[in-house]
Amino acid sequence: MTGLLSLLKLTHNQWWMLVVLSIFFLIVGRTSAVLLVRFYYAEGGSSMCVATVVQTAGFPILCIPLILTPPTAKSSDTPDPVPKKLIILNYLCFGVLLAGINLLHAVGLLYLSASTYSLIGSTQLFFNAMFALAINSQKITPIILNSLIILTFSAALVAADQVPDERAGVTKVEYAIGVLCTLSASAVYALWLCLMQLVFQKVFNAKTFTAVMKMQLYTSLVAAAVSTIGLFATGQWRNLGGEMRNFNTGPASYIMTLVWTAISWQVCSVSVVSLVFLVSSLFSNAIVIVALAVAPIASLIVFHDRLSVVKGIAILQALWGFSTYLYQNYRDDCRVRSQIRMQKQMQTKKQAPALAAAPAQTQTQTQTLKVALTQTDVGETSQDSHCIVPIEQASQ
Repeated sequence: MTGLLSLLKLTHNQWWMLVVLSIFFLIVGRTSAVLLVRFYYAEGGSSMCVATVVQTAGFPILCIPLILTPPTAKSSDTPDPVPKKLIILNYLCFGVLLAGINLLHAVGLLYLSASTYSLIGSTQLFFNAMFALAINSQKITPIILNSLIILTFSAALVAADQVPDERAGVTKVEYAIGVLCTLSASAVYALWLCLMQLVFQKVFNAKTFTAVMKMQLYTSLVAAAVSTIGLFATGQWRNLGGEMRNFNTGPASYIMTLVWTAISWQVCSVSVVSLVFLVSSLFSNAIVIVALAVAPIASLIVFHDRLSVVKGIAILQALWGFSTYLYQNYRDDCRVRSQIRMQKQMQTKKQAPALAAAPAQTQTQTQTLKVALTQTDVGETSQDSHCIVPIEQASQ
């Protein structure tokens, strides 16, 4: 974190402010997006391709901060530029992978309630930890391992509580497909985050928020293009006119639902990438779990979803697992701060003898200078006296 602060030229408080803002927008954006997609399905929407496209269709709004962001001045320590072919290849790979993740999420939301979808999605923290251990050399402590186990049991309880929570018209086979797609989306998304952290560390050496925004913009562009191709390839675009006219709350509500869903997903995605850039993929995913824990409560208020006793226990387990993960991060932060203080103290002790010797050297130099000045004054006085005496005698 210290190296990142120096590269971004941020103070510690500014860094924390950016982290808190990213957390806030991630929770708000993801919760709003999940509820809006549920609203789309509940009011007559049925196109999985449309639900997939809107998850990345809001990418044009990212052009605004990119235009307003002033260009960074190049310095002597600026790393060598990355080849454009490599950058484009990363954008394409991440975009195609993101399109697949969005499709899996759309299928999960089609067959599951928002609360069930959110809690099953909490398993992505477990997958993220495993991938982070293999790809990013993330250290897994006993406390984090305990957190992962609790979160896994939480998702298992939700999956076991499927019968009383089935949506109207959803068969057991469709429910099982929804659970499988949500689990798959969690695993692939965790891999996506870990690979993105690796790319930020190894490929995109420029530590600027412009790099973050460009990564999200071009990745979303590719994902939206792939999803749009899927929309036309499956022929679902022919049903959009009828779907809009038959939407229960009207065509205007249909359009606004899709627009705000796209914006909400984009706000969430930018916040996720920002946390990967500022902290790590595992921390970013942990905040996603908080959003997943908030979603069932919001779904209970908006859609009046049934909150069974088993699901309530699962929510408490998810919150407890996340709390233990935060506690581990708190311990790590305290340890790092302690090490920094010890290093500063050792540097101070090493500099103390030099600082103590400095006044003595200064005093010696001052005394030497005084002696030299005194000798100079005496020499000048004696020369003046030799010159003055003969002149006086001559005047007499």
